[in-house]
Amino acid sequence: MPLKNKEKEAAEPKNAPEAPLRALYKKTFSFEPTSFEPLKADGSARRLFRLGDRTRSVIGVFGPDKLENRAFLEFSRHFRAEKLPVPEIYAADENQGIYLEEDLGGTTLFEYLLSERKGSEIPPQVTAVYKKVLEYLPRFQAQAGRGLDLKFCYPRASFDRQSIMWDLNYFKYYFLKLAKIPFNEQKLEDDFVRFTDFLLEAPSEGFLYRDFQSRNIMLRGGEPWFIDYQGGRKGAPQYDLASLLYDAKADLPPELRSELRAHYLSASGLDKRTFMRHYHAFVYVRIMQAMGAYGLRGFYEGKTHFLNSVPYAVKNIEWLLRNSELEVKVPELMACFKRIAASSYLRQFGKTTLGLTVRITSFSFKNGLPLDDKGHGGGFVFDCRALPNPGRYEQYMQLTGRDKPVIDFLQKEPEVAKFLENVFSITDMSVENYLSRNFTSLMVNFGCTGGRHRSVYCAEALAARVKQKYGARVELAHREIGGVAK
Repeated sequence: MPLKNKEKEAAEPKNAPEAPLRALYKKTFSFEPTSFEPLKADGSARRLFRLGDRTRSVIGVFGPDKLENRAFLEFSRHFRAEKLPVPEIYAADENQGIYLEEDLGGTTLFEYLLSERKGSEIPPQVTAVYKKVLEYLPRFQAQAGRGLDLKFCYPRASFDRQSIMWDLNYFKYYFLKLAKIPFNEQKLEDDFVRFTDFLLEAPSEGFLYRDFQSRNIMLRGGEPWFIDYQGGRKGAPQYDLASLLYDAKADLPPELRSELRAHYLSASGLDKRTFMRHYHAFVYVRIMQAMGAYGLRGFYEGKTHFLNSVPYAVKNIEWLLRNSELEVKVPELMACFKRIAASSYLRQFGKTTLGLTVRITSFSFKNGLPLDDKGHGGGFVFDCRALPNPGRYEQYMQLTGRDKPVIDFLQKEPEVAKFLENVFSITDMSVENYLSRNFTSLMVNFGCTGGRHRSVYCAEALAARVKQKYGARVELAHREIGGVAK
């Protein structure tokens, strides 16, 4: 039974966009839309709809923030004039906060990645699309950015001190506090100032897209199209590259991130040394901005699906702690990152499986223990010096624990078999526990006198067992004889 007029009016919010969007469609195309379908909401307050008739389909947008709408509309017109693949704007009624734009289909780069990837492996066709995307990025940043009227940027004209501090405090109040990560507030604020000073040293004359990530890139006919740049402003190019390569749920492997970074640098013509000096700092600030958003939407607003990205962000932080070194000293901020990386709680959201890497190293005690100063400190050191030593025999001196004669020698010794049986029993407990808690790194070290025979043999044996029994990723290094296997 249809609602009476007053009842119908009460059932619809005053800003219900369907009627004005339908009216704008008819005014623009001279036909009533025969379909009107709401689309899945993103993290913003905008509402999107697909509407059309027998001859066309368009996207209708209602945005309550008129300044944000204006930024998107002006940027879109500018980018179209620069021949960049962004949606055409068909019509807009800025007073009502509505506009009609080109329908780019329903496949994002993120959805394409998920449909094509096989576990952690990214197939060549997906890598090729990412490279196409990165060939467009310098055009947005440099070519299109040169003629852009910055008065339309919202909420700031540049990624300046104020913008950066907003992001850092967003991370502090909506993530650190709500996730119950302890910190010294004054020391963290001091670090924020130093960190911001360092970021502001980077050249920043181009356009910063701001949210250059896989859900904001559409694929149509295999070609990338770009959306959601309304938060753009003047800024450093490192930020946009970090946004794409450290996009949490995309979970790109480190090797692919390096390959794509090199491709971007080649396409942009930027000096690698200058770019890399600030790059990882921008990776951190982008991750902090994203984690602030996860905390706001997930912890504070109760939209728990946003928290499903947290374990991937933790994994990225853990990788950065181990593989990057900032040129600015921010000890309290780094302590916060280490507490995040060590948190079992933050790894448990959703049905995320991050994958465990077991890092196995052979070494000589004469040259000191392997260090894990950038990791979380978990793991073992096993002393192989009590085992029979093939290095005492002339025929084995120039060989290593990877050579068949040495392997045959050690396999015949019952002490070696007993030692490895105990090693396997202990490490199995940790591997299984780490897998259940979604930890991503376990370090196991084998030492002997020279680091060439017994330690190498035991490291190889454990690596083979972990791969075969658990399917975990293994990084195997023999410090004294060289050589890394994965």
